[in-house]
Amino acid sequence: MVDLRRPLPAYHTTIGNITRLIVYTALFALIFINLYAPFGVESWYKVTRVELFFYSSLVILTGVLVVVISRIIMYHYSKRHPITLFQFILWVLAEILFMAIFYSLFEDLILNDKRSFDTLLKNSIMNTALVLLLPYALQWLYFSWKDQKIKLEAFKEGSPSEETIRNMIAFNDEKGIMQLSIKFDQLLYIEASGNYISIAYSHNYKMRKTLIRNTLKEIENAHPNSDLIRCHRSFIVNFSNVKLMRKTKEGLVLELEASEPIEIPVSKSYINKVMQIFSRSAGIS
Repeated sequence: MVDLRRPLPAYHTTIGNITRLIVYTALFALIFINLYAPFGVESWYKVTRVELFFYSSLVILTGVLVVVISRIIMYHYSKRHPITLFQFILWVLAEILFMAIFYSLFEDLILNDKRSFDTLLKNSIMNTALVLLLPYALQWLYFSWKDQKIKLEAFKEGSPSEETIRNMIAFNDEKGIMQLSIKFDQLLYIEASGNYISIAYSHNYKMRKTLIRNTLKEIENAHPNSDLIRCHRSFIVNFSNVKLMRKTKEGLVLELEASEPIEIPVSKSYINKVMQIFSRSAGIS
């Protein structure tokens, strides 16, 4: 049985996959509305098929704005709070409802459909569910397959030598079950996220994140005397990937060596510790 309290896999809320989701959904919706002709589309205008495709495309793409706005909100929300599978299901149902309301209002106010609004909304919910759930399900399978493929490729780059194994770092969940193992030099930072930790690491010159149910304190205890340094109540950084330390208006930040700019804040209670480590790594006595 699926545990709906589990966090949504992090790859569903990356910018790249959100963009793919929106584009694929819009393309599917365009094909769907012109082949299946829901929402009374065949009676909208007495025009040619090409003109009908143009008009219906404008309407369906306007409706897809609901998904665009929803996923932008989801992206920013997920950076601060882990989204569970149950919350994700409710989120998708809300997208279906709001898009259905948009199409119902369109039929009622623009097309002057004579049916009651309740009937329009019921039909729109059914059609919108098809428009969204089919591409969502296909993309869920695709994203999951791609994520598994990436993880397998990370382990299939030849038989790991003893040195490679020694340079790996494993992360367990709160039950002690290993959830992720990566090369130490690929690890960037670890961020607290409620009852979870978000592990950021580089792979194929891109940053990826994995959510694991655990705490930063447990990570500190599991990897003492390593380059994993607590620099903030919400962050542990892999100091071997720190490029420089810089002072800003908000305070000190650590810049990491990565494919995209990453700045990790240093809180006041950890400044002395970080300064000492930074001085030692720079060879300053």
